[in-house]
Amino acid sequence: MNAKTKLSVNINKFATLRNSRGGNNPDVVKAAIDAQRFGADGVTVHPRPDERHIRYNDVREIKKIINTEFNIEGNCTEQKFVDLILEAKPHQVTLVPDALDQVTSDHGWNTIEHKNYLIDIIKVFKNAGIRVSIFVDPVIEMIEGSAQTGTDRIELYTEGYAKQFLIDKEKAITPYIAAAQKAKELGLGLNAGHDLDLHNLKFFKQNIPWLDEVSIGHALICDALYLGFENAVQMYKRQLV
Repeated sequence: MNAKTKLSVNINKFATLRNSRGGNNPDVVKAAIDAQRFGADGVTVHPRPDERHIRYNDVREIKKIINTEFNIEGNCTEQKFVDLILEAKPHQVTLVPDALDQVTSDHGWNTIEHKNYLIDIIKVFKNAGIRVSIFVDPVIEMIEGSAQTGTDRIELYTEGYAKQFLIDKEKAITPYIAAAQKAKELGLGLNAGHDLDLHNLKFFKQNIPWLDEVSIGHALICDALYLGFENAVQMYKRQLV
């Protein structure tokens, strides 16, 4: 029997749309409320230093209404981000090695090169009672390095899987199965995210049934434009059964 895999809905795109016109339409806090109401197991946000989508104050407002899991992603080398996490105290913080001007996340941590830094920063969050996940590529050495940092979980960066899936899905999933098995062997919890969608999510889950959580934003919100937000959330959840 497959373990339950949680769906955390990333609502950044609601903020992108709001910010394009100013004002508060769509309402990002309402988006978080509705994601929960429509069955999401969690809400994810990824504030960046320039606040081009999710703003730091959005995080504070969402914290007030959250009744499911709250996951905040971001670049922990920015002290402003660290301070926000310690203030908001989400259920989980996902550490992503973004550059300041990066459009979207495009690589995982080098857990060997940055081992000492990760040990120190992870300890800060865990001492505050926050579960920590770190964004990594599906490379065995990086998974092994992750286990030495003290992190609770890893999040597999799945853009490579999504691209290769369209060409050869068996080849696409192979390195992710190996990485997931290594994580399981080392006692690490397992998340995944980036470019997962209604076409490739079910196959990913079927091959890695012990997956704890997926965080999905862009594809789900794009589907919601055609299918409706509630329907899209439910359709994604059905891929994880």
